[in-house]
Amino acid sequence: MDTNSKTELFEKVAVPKAVAQLAIPTILSSLVMVIYNMADTYFVGMLNNPVENAAVTLAAPVLLAFNAVNNLFGVGASSMMSRALGRKDFDMVKRSSVFGFYCALFSGIAFSLLYTIFSQPLLVVLGANAQTAESTAAYLKWTVTFGAAPAILNVVLAYLVRAEGAAFHASAGTMSGCLLNIILDPIFILPWGFNMGAEGAGFATFISNCVACLYFFVLLFVKRKSTFVCVNIRKLSMKKTIVLGVCGVGIPAAIQNLLNVTGMTILNNFTAAFGADAVAAMGITQKINMVPLYVALGLSQGIMPLLSYTYASGNYKRMKQSLGFSMKAALSFLIAVSALYFFGAGILIRLFMNNEAIIGYGTRFLRGFCLSLPFMCVDFIAVGVFQATGMGKEALAFAIMRKVVLEIPALYILNALFPLYGLAYAQFTAEVVLAIAAVIMLLRLFKKLEAAEKRRTA
Repeated sequence: MDTNSKTELFEKVAVPKAVAQLAIPTILSSLVMVIYNMADTYFVGMLNNPVENAAVTLAAPVLLAFNAVNNLFGVGASSMMSRALGRKDFDMVKRSSVFGFYCALFSGIAFSLLYTIFSQPLLVVLGANAQTAESTAAYLKWTVTFGAAPAILNVVLAYLVRAEGAAFHASAGTMSGCLLNIILDPIFILPWGFNMGAEGAGFATFISNCVACLYFFVLLFVKRKSTFVCVNIRKLSMKKTIVLGVCGVGIPAAIQNLLNVTGMTILNNFTAAFGADAVAAMGITQKINMVPLYVALGLSQGIMPLLSYTYASGNYKRMKQSLGFSMKAALSFLIAVSALYFFGAGILIRLFMNNEAIIGYGTRFLRGFCLSLPFMCVDFIAVGVFQATGMGKEALAFAIMRKVVLEIPALYILNALFPLYGLAYAQFTAEVVLAIAAVIMLLRLFKKLEAAEKRRTA
């Protein structure tokens, strides 16, 4: 296997070019994923039925919970792989990928079984009522009962492929499924097609995730002699170093997503008290806000292999340059998007549903949510640094601060003070505090690394 070609990107390519080569495909993949998530809302919205639209919104926390598994074994294993690459421990790279793959597979199967058994009480927890329960259950049947394993596997495989620098193939795999989903959505959702409503959106998602998985399996077979990513079960190892290395980063990342699910569930339950129009407006707002949010997330995920490699190899100067360049680029973009969203909120909501009540709700929601974007960018990138360097405790502390200490209490307080509309500002309140904490933590980290570098060269 030619290891030089796999390490050149991490060691020699100019920082802006290396960041672009890793981050741009990941960002594009994230944007396509957002578009495909928005496609469900858009095409279901064309039915002009708030109940069907509310079903997709109420189901969102369950699909978001997939990210807990994705992060546990995707982020955990990919961080372990990239750090092992930096140390030139190629056997550990392979064994980490095998461990991440099979744990993700078994978790997807377990997810499907648990949801199927406990679906009725879960629908109540999600905020579904007699009006929305049937449509929500129909959507979840395809996305969870049948679709949990392929939905989780295609994301985890993308993480594993990206860990060795193959950002293009990682993005192509996820994008293939997303683009297919966009094509299939109107066919299964709208009256001129199969007229399945929200259930059709779930069925299209299931098919697209299966296709994305197929892409990665074909890729790994074709590149089996030139890739470190391995799914050979005979190489599955439960060695302490692998389990702790993956889980030390993955568990905090998973907890962060479970807390996100909790926060979204609370938000949806508060919103549901104001009726299906408010729920539909909140769902549309969240989908619109996901576009810039996923740009920041895609950037933080895209540069993780570079940060992991430079950290493990002791090239702290290159690591700092990569982080600084990424932070400046992301903040410039998100500040501009926040201004666009704030002043164009009503126009953006109207694109999804031409309903005056929903436009009224959504305009005020979006103006609150968009204010948090620049601060969230700083937080995302900081957590990406913690995950890349194996600092699981710091990543966990940020997850707990964001949801348990700041955002969830803010939801209760702001909803009490400013019913319904206060909910849109809870995230902003949390992210301002976290952004300040992130800057302090990053400055301390690099001061510590610089001190270690001086001792090493003395």
